[in-house]
Amino acid sequence: MSKKRLDNTRKGFKLGWAIREAILAGIAVGCGAIAVPTGLIHASTSMPLRYAHEGHSHSQPHDAGSTHAHPPHSPHQGAHDHEHGMLEIPAGQPIPTVELVIHPDARRGWNLEIQVTNFAFAPERVNQTSSFQEGHGHLYIDGVKITRLYGNWYYLESLAPGTHEITVSLNANGHEALMHNGQPIQATQQIVVKP
Repeated sequence: MSKKRLDNTRKGFKLGWAIREAILAGIAVGCGAIAVPTGLIHASTSMPLRYAHEGHSHSQPHDAGSTHAHPPHSPHQGAHDHEHGMLEIPAGQPIPTVELVIHPDARRGWNLEIQVTNFAFAPERVNQTSSFQEGHGHLYIDGVKITRLYGNWYYLESLAPGTHEITVSLNANGHEALMHNGQPIQATQQIVVKP
């Protein structure tokens, strides 16, 4: 690898971690928030989704409650919308759907409820043959992939003041984004955190 490319990769790595830390750590300021729906089933968010980085092993599933974010590859940050490819649901197959419901937690943060139809979370089959009706989800905050989801609930402890786009997409066992009519199967909501 050339020195210039290596330097750019290191800069991208540092920037990716800075973004991750800002999202995950800058979060501890207050919890007064309102969840505002902005997307529906199959709706594509107006903000392009970016993988923070997917240069990791897919040999083992991640813990359901663990955070799974990585820095960007290189100067091509933002070009990884569907790094693992896409899987269009063929005609005649049941169409998976996803709806995101945000419940403010009684103490702090939010409980994200991921309601699905024609889809089953299957962490035990991650990295195996893809199916149109099973797999896992991806959680994005403000267009940045935060973690994989292996179940119907996720606790989000806190967010910095401001308006945040929360998106959940459905993905097959082989990590492909599930698609219907050329659109990702995903749901988006907003959380507004007051200063």
